[in-house]
Amino acid sequence: MAVQIRMPDVRRWPEVEVPTAGWDALADFLAAHPRTLVLTGAGISTGSGIPAYRDYEGRWVHRQPMQYQAFMGSEVLRRRYWARSYLGWPRMQAARPNPAHHGLAALQHAGYLGDLVTQNVDRLHHKAGSPAVTELHGTLSEVVCQDCERRIPREALQAELDALNPDWAATVHGINPDGDAELDEDAYDGFRIAHCHGCGGVLKPDVVFFGESVPPARVSAVRAALAASDALLVVGSSLVVWSGYRFAREAAALGKPLVAINQGRTRADGLLRFKVEAPCHEVLPALATHLS
Repeated sequence: MAVQIRMPDVRRWPEVEVPTAGWDALADFLAAHPRTLVLTGAGISTGSGIPAYRDYEGRWVHRQPMQYQAFMGSEVLRRRYWARSYLGWPRMQAARPNPAHHGLAALQHAGYLGDLVTQNVDRLHHKAGSPAVTELHGTLSEVVCQDCERRIPREALQAELDALNPDWAATVHGINPDGDAELDEDAYDGFRIAHCHGCGGVLKPDVVFFGESVPPARVSAVRAALAASDALLVVGSSLVVWSGYRFAREAAALGKPLVAINQGRTRADGLLRFKVEAPCHEVLPALATHLS
């Protein structure tokens, strides 16, 4: 069954007391569960200069991201999206893995972790050298035609947008976690968007937008990895979005223990054995050094 990305109301979350622990307890946990599946979120990439979607209470701290139906239904909104992405992409492309990404990669290569599933679209786990990465929500690094499914690298689209908009400029007020730039409302006039060279169709980043479904094959692959795992480790995610939270619920239903490294609440607090409430970029390198 396809899983659609929706925006839940965090005010409905129950308040739950979660046992807290240090990285040493997490080291013992991983030693006892060597096939732990990892699920990462935006919190692991904040150390690379990419902001998180939410605060410690799970509330949005940036503009709501683009809805799939709005993107597909309005050329005006597509122009606004691509104008923001045009200015935001260079910063996303320049982002580099931080010690948290490298720590997870080291733990995987050392055999202390199994597969890795990320809700992020920044490709930083790949750049850090993590094997067996599943991108649950896709990646900004590729663009797909919504009509003929032709794929092109995001760098190629950026070059085309450069050529289409030689005199267009706007002031960037900030970057959102999905790679969009925050622009003034009057900045979009005159921006020209590209279309598919194969069929003239609509181009969209290879990212699962809100209101869109995660491909069923991808969900099935994560479920298979979870079934083969000993435990689930959540890193840097509040698990607000159902597409990630469902795997915490499934792990609990399978009798697999859950732990998390996250600063602030998670939607799965009631399912966690314990939580390490510290920055990912501090915990994971210390863990990798200790276990290696």
